[in-house]
Amino acid sequence: MAAFHFQILKKDTRSAARRGEMVTPHGTVQTPAFMPVGTQGTVKGLTPERLRELGVEMILGNTYHLTLRPGHELIRHLGGLHRFMNWPGPILTDSGGFQIYSLGALRKISADGALFQSHIDGSRHMLTPEHAVEIQEALGADVMMCLDECTPYPATWEQAEASLDLTLAWAARSRAARTREDQALFGIVQGGMHLPLRRRSVEALADIGFDGYALGGLSVGEAKDQMQGVVREIAPLLPEGRPRYLMGVGTPEDIVNCVAYGIDMFDCVIPTRCARNGLLFTNREKVVIKHARHREDPSPLDCLCDCYTCRHYSRAYLRHLYMTGEILAMVLNTIHNVRHYQRLMERIRQAIEENRYDAFRSQFLDEQEMGRGPIPRNDHFQSGP
Repeated sequence: MAAFHFQILKKDTRSAARRGEMVTPHGTVQTPAFMPVGTQGTVKGLTPERLRELGVEMILGNTYHLTLRPGHELIRHLGGLHRFMNWPGPILTDSGGFQIYSLGALRKISADGALFQSHIDGSRHMLTPEHAVEIQEALGADVMMCLDECTPYPATWEQAEASLDLTLAWAARSRAARTREDQALFGIVQGGMHLPLRRRSVEALADIGFDGYALGGLSVGEAKDQMQGVVREIAPLLPEGRPRYLMGVGTPEDIVNCVAYGIDMFDCVIPTRCARNGLLFTNREKVVIKHARHREDPSPLDCLCDCYTCRHYSRAYLRHLYMTGEILAMVLNTIHNVRHYQRLMERIRQAIEENRYDAFRSQFLDEQEMGRGPIPRNDHFQSGP
């Protein structure tokens, strides 16, 4: 298997945008890249073959969920996560820190790790930095994440500093626990909205030494300009020759802006969750497919999109499927949204290669502003990653 390697192929001269290539044991990923979320070993509604057809090169799985069901030892016994889910490409696994953070009263954080109750059956589990690495090695992820404590929002300086100190201690323990050199390990920058703490986190993680670096603890309730302010200030401080990953972000606008700040990797549930809830992304507008104006519309969802859904089905049919609660609605909507995100990344990479990212960004944001629409409530389908 090839060792993990990252190289920068092109830099935009008017922004911090970078065009790169990340080599992993299971394939090469072109960056900037967006990873659909496959929390429980599947991207909801899509087969691995369909994901490949849509241009997806790397997906995300989750340590917390896969440990609870079906169990990392079972997955190891069956050949690892790639074979288990029939996905031949690269996989990044989150450590589970954010999911444990989301459990609220069901978890207790200490210097040792996170003691939590399963959201499935109430059973108690202890996740330490060492155990998080052990689980991810068993899963066989190409990129593993250190266990971190996601700093809540809002957080005082004292709260954020205590959380950061814990995350840095866990990062050092994660690095020491690693036993496989064919799997990359990323450190996670925390520190809340406090830029001095974020800078300290970057320096400490760089001293420990990781294969890549992530910005965590963002998009957790803060205003959009706060999130982008942190990314704009901190991303350029991350080690130049390593991948820079913004965790859990975001909307197309978030991605286009944060690429300009130097981010290489993104993941988020937005395209798949919104697809199931009837919000569909296009180049000019966000389409709420349940709206009555689509009832008799014979046109495709997006005439500029090359996805299977747009090539074969009308807005009227997609609305019919959604309003009747048909499973096919989720499938066709998800195909479109995932392809839309992958086409966006292709356009981003091309703009960087042609040294016109600043102009691309301005035009894209203007178009999105003209077509801005609301995110609908979940009227028909269960939400989830």
